[in-house]
This record gives sequence, C-alpha cells and structure tokens, in this order.
Amino acid sequence: MPVLEQNGTKIWHRRTRQESLVRWFGWLLGIAVFMLCWQKISAATTWFFVWDAPRIAGDIWTRATPPKWDYVTQLGRPIWDTLNIATLGTLISLCFAVPVAFMAARNTTPSRMFIRPIALLIIVATRSINSLIWALLLIAIIGPGVFAGVVAIAIRSVGFCAKLLYEAIEEIDESQVEAITATGASRWQVMAYGIVPQILPAFAGVAVFRWDINIRESTVLGLVGAGGIGLQLQSSLNVLAWPQVSLILVVILCAVVIGEWVSAKVRGAII
Repeated sequence: MPVLEQNGTKIWHRRTRQESLVRWFGWLLGIAVFMLCWQKISAATTWFFVWDAPRIAGDIWTRATPPKWDYVTQLGRPIWDTLNIATLGTLISLCFAVPVAFMAARNTTPSRMFIRPIALLIIVATRSINSLIWALLLIAIIGPGVFAGVVAIAIRSVGFCAKLLYEAIEEIDESQVEAITATGASRWQVMAYGIVPQILPAFAGVAVFRWDINIRESTVLGLVGAGGIGLQLQSSLNVLAWPQVSLILVVILCAVVIGEWVSAKVRGAII
C-alpha cells in the first residue's frame, strides 16, 4: 500500500494516484462500451412487442393450460428416440474421444510436434460448433432422422470428452508409470496397467456427465429435423396446438430431471 504524508501525518492508501486513474479510466471505458452496445441493440429492437410481451405470454399461458394429457400416448416413441440419440451419441463419442485424448496428452502422445497439434485441433473443432449446427449440416448430407441426431451429438461430444480426459491423463501419478516401465513392460502394457487404472474414475464421470448434457441437447434436435421429441414440439408449434406444446414441455422436463437424478447417483457412486 502506498504511504502519503500530509502535514507530517502518514496516510495509508490502497492504490497510488496513477493506479486509481487507470482504474477509473477502465470503468469509464466499460460504461462507454456498454452504452454503445445498448444503443445498437435499442435501434434494432421493436420496443412495442417488448412492452406487449406480458400480455402475449399471458394469452399463450391461457391457451396452453391445462395440457392435453391424452396426447401423452403419442410421445412414447419420440421420447425413446431422444434417449437413444443421447445414449448412442455419447457411446460413439467416447470411442473416438479416448484415442484422441491419449494423442493430445503430453505424456502419452506419440509426437508432440505433429500428432498432438492434430488431436488438439480435433478437440477444438468439435467443441466450437453447436450440436444444432452439426445437425443442420448432417441433415443436408445424410437426410433428416434419428441417425443425423446421433451423429451430431457424437461429433459435438468428442471434443468435450477428449479435453477432460487428456487433462486427467496429464495429471496422473508418474511414479506408477515409472514403476511399471522399470519391469520391462511394453508401451501398451504401461498404458494398460499404469495409466488406464488411474483415469478410469475420471472416464466414468465424464461419460455420465456428458450423457446428462446430451439428453438436454437431444430434446431440441428435432426442431431442425434430427428426430426425437423436438420433432413433435416443432409440429405442435407449427399448428399452434398450445395444450400439446405444454404437455411436451412437461415430458421434456421430466426426462431431464430423471437424467439428472441418474447422473447424480452414478457420479456419487463413482466418487
């Protein structure tokens, strides 16, 4: 803390004058940027609809309640497709994420100069594009349906799982690896008995956590034609069948809550 003398008395200050000026300049710059952004947003916003939003929301709520409970008989197959999309997509992503993670980790990659950058590029590329975008691209390539949703979820999950796994690989206890290496074990034996047992808890946790996330993401893939319950939601929205929409939202909420409960139980058992 800087010390200033005033009339022979030492006064303690948290920051110097220069540091205070820099701090105030930063605040003023932030406010100016915020005001500029707000001005741009305001110019592109139709405020009449914003002020009228509570009335519209109330009108939709009135039309959507009570839900059309007898429509639930038609949601069994779509919600099952949604669960299959999340589960199969997660399993496929793990099959690709594991080798990518080993190639990306500094202590297991065959080449830090060539192989590791490629693995990191795969991780970044698959994580940077949302699953809806992947679904749109895949629908244009292989057509609409559940298979496009499975592949979209799988591609989106590869980077997420591989990133967490390669970080877990880099954090292993090297003394165990050295002990197994000292016995004359091959590279694959070292990996199987020195590395894999240490990352198994992290692998199981990542798999369950990603499956929980994929359940949420797969519920909306149907909005772009990738199958699942989102397809029923889109169809109901197109014909303004609000009681059906409210029931579908209730079913989605129940599926997400159950997935969260299962995920929490499994992670608790692993940890």
